[in-house]
Amino acid sequence: MWNTIKSISSLLLSYGMLLLGNGMISILLGLRSRLEGFSTEITGFIMAGFFVGILMGGLFAVRVVAAVGHIRAFAAFASIMSVAVLAHVLQIDPVTWFVLRVVAGFCMAGMVMVVESWVNERATNKTRGQVLSLYMITNYLGAGLGQFMMLVGDPAQFQLFIVASMVYSFALVPILLTRASAPIPSSPQRMKFRELFAISPVGVFGTVCAGMANSSLIGMGAVFAKEVGLSVAEVSTFMATAILGGMALQFPIGRLSDKFDRRTVLMIASLATGLAALAVIWATSQTVVILIITAAIYGGFCFTIYPLSASQVNDLADPNRLVQVAAGLLIAYGIGASIGPVLAAQSMAMYGPTGFFLFIIGINSVLILFTIIRIIQRHRGEKTKAPFMPLGGIGVSSKQLYTAALDSAERVKPVTSSSSQ
Repeated sequence: MWNTIKSISSLLLSYGMLLLGNGMISILLGLRSRLEGFSTEITGFIMAGFFVGILMGGLFAVRVVAAVGHIRAFAAFASIMSVAVLAHVLQIDPVTWFVLRVVAGFCMAGMVMVVESWVNERATNKTRGQVLSLYMITNYLGAGLGQFMMLVGDPAQFQLFIVASMVYSFALVPILLTRASAPIPSSPQRMKFRELFAISPVGVFGTVCAGMANSSLIGMGAVFAKEVGLSVAEVSTFMATAILGGMALQFPIGRLSDKFDRRTVLMIASLATGLAALAVIWATSQTVVILIITAAIYGGFCFTIYPLSASQVNDLADPNRLVQVAAGLLIAYGIGASIGPVLAAQSMAMYGPTGFFLFIIGINSVLILFTIIRIIQRHRGEKTKAPFMPLGGIGVSSKQLYTAALDSAERVKPVTSSSSQ
């Protein structure tokens, strides 16, 4: 295992720096949009652009990788990302910023695709589950620590955009210097959305809801925190604890769902997310410490919805089509993520800053109701469950590692507990 970690350390370093820069620019643009006088609705529109780009990248970036290879594709994506970040200060305009966020999302999806496929090739069936855990820890740590990069400058000035561009440029170095051999890119046949939904309506609907909620937090969480009166340092801490909290409950809740009806655990996690969102609304009138603690609790439950939903679909899917299912789930997540910040911004415009978490409560209430209806309509079956695997909920895919880890886990250690539908 130690040899595997050493062989992928440079790749994980590049990935961590990508998430570091992305976490920084996400909070920076949210705050800067408000400083530039953009309305809450326009800010939500701008922030949704990144997730539109992620969706497009998940669909089409593989063609770039297949055409020029992993190293050249990564270098091209990182270079374009650096330019896109700097271009924000050249043209301060909502439409321009939206387009730049779409470009950034596309490039991020392409770079993550390169890193994931490369890391996946270096992992063995015996170590892939542990590698996935390290990958997801890097995911949350990079995004969480990126929130504190705001403290090195003034969001009203241009210096932070330069810093973010530098981070993306430095992310090039480890992966360009790695000795790991580049894998051959694959582009599996996509599964029709209707076919995916037929496998597990609860799992697909939960994935869309997770995309809406998670992207709203990433895109509009800093705006919420600023509008309830937090300083820049407090906004960074609020966002970081919410994101890092998402790492804490992945395995406990995931293992619980391996033992019991997956839909029931999903419903409980969704209920806990809604209650935590209600607690955040209450905490806005309390001390900053209490607000940050409730944000961490919210993040802990919120970021479990995506992996629970994905596991629910994989429980019922054909084991030979896991890659197609994962690609379909990425599209479902991207659809939700693309509209989440826009709807959250509309709710904030109508009800004030707390409208953000009212929107979150609404999403989870609908998910709970939908899950109850499906449990009544279809009882749990006897099909063997796929083992739970953690998934990042911050706008990037872990499709490559997830499907390979799931496949190897099923072959190495089959699970015999019953499945839900």
